[in-house]
Amino acid sequence: MPKRKKICKNIEEVKQAMENTENKNEYRKLQCIYLGDTKPKMSAFEIGEVTQYSESSVKRIHSDFRKSGMESISDTRGGRQRAYLSLEEEEKLLSEFGEISSSGELCEISRIKTAYEEKVGKQVDASTIYRVMARHDFRKIVPYQRHKKGDAVEQEEFKKTSKTL
Repeated sequence: MPKRKKICKNIEEVKQAMENTENKNEYRKLQCIYLGDTKPKMSAFEIGEVTQYSESSVKRIHSDFRKSGMESISDTRGGRQRAYLSLEEEEKLLSEFGEISSSGELCEISRIKTAYEEKVGKQVDASTIYRVMARHDFRKIVPYQRHKKGDAVEQEEFKKTSKTL
């Protein structure tokens, strides 16, 4: 069996990173590198069994670490890759409609959709607007059941004196 090339110049740096990381995937990658350097007789398959990676993944992790160092360890998955607007821009757009609705005026989804499309520069589906609203806890504000200047006593008197059909 050929001896594996040295993966890391400073194994203490890898050891320190293993102690400091809280990300499970980063820890497993660092463990692959640590085992690869400290146990040269251990095959990639055996390292994979310990770290729960396939043999090819262990080899790829070793190769990437030789090329890029610690930068190859960071987990870059996740996030909002297909977002039309940043979270701050969405918040700003919805805050304008929040002011409108808090003053008692009805705020329709079509108006928010139109403003969003103008800002983005392309048409979007209504579900996009509903997801934006949910993301920022922008709820549907419904007007009161009764008019704020209505008088309950007068309404009851009117019911008594009005003709029934």
